[in-house]
Order: sequence, then structure tokens, then C-alpha cells
Amino acid sequence: QVQLVESGGGLVQSGGSLKLSCTASKVTFKNYAMGWYRQAPGKQRDLVASFTSSGSTEYTHSVKGRFTISRDSAKNMVFLQMNSLKPEDTAVYYCNLRTIPLVTRSYWGQGTQVTVSS
Repeated sequence: QVQLVESGGGLVQSGGSLKLSCTASKVTFKNYAMGWYRQAPGKQRDLVASFTSSGSTEYTHSVKGRFTISRDSAKNMVFLQMNSLKPEDTAVYYCNLRTIPLVTRSYWGQGTQVTVSS
């Protein structure tokens, strides 16, 4: 069973930065992509940033220009550099790993809390 472990969340002031990391283990298949989602209280879990099946990146509109997703494929790691953080970025951030090109399997980390104070 694939395991995802996130780290790097915390409390930061508005305008500050955080870098999230996610390490995947027990991945027994080759074709997969990783990404980041977030869920604020009372809201659904939404995509923040992800690698696509072609290897490019995609971002939700509200984080474009502020967040950057990157990866270290050799270590099965994905990162999310978050700059110019805003209070509305406050959420639990989840790492996701999915099979590509078809999403036949999808795995989630336990989540890491990001809180941005105004």
C-alpha cells in the first residue's frame, strides 16, 4: 500500500513563505503523478497544484505566481513552495499520488495544517 507523508506546515504571517514536502513510499508502479490539494474548514478538498500525466504543471488560479510545485523523482518526493501567503490559503494541505494516464488508483497523505495569520 502506497504511503504518503507530508511535512512543512505551520503558522506563518500574511506575506510569509512555507515549503511543504511529501515523500511517497511503497510505490510499486511506474506511471504516476503527484500533486497537492487543500481543504479549508467547511469546504471541499480542491486542487492546488499538480503534475499532469505529460509532466507539465497545473495550478489553481488563486495560487498562480505565488506557489511552485517541484519534485525529486528519484526520491519519490514532491514539494510545494508557497510564497506571499494569504489568510485565505489557510487549510489542511494534502499530498496526492495517482496513477496515470488513467486514475485507477489514488492515494492521500494524512495532511498538514497551514495557517496564515493576518
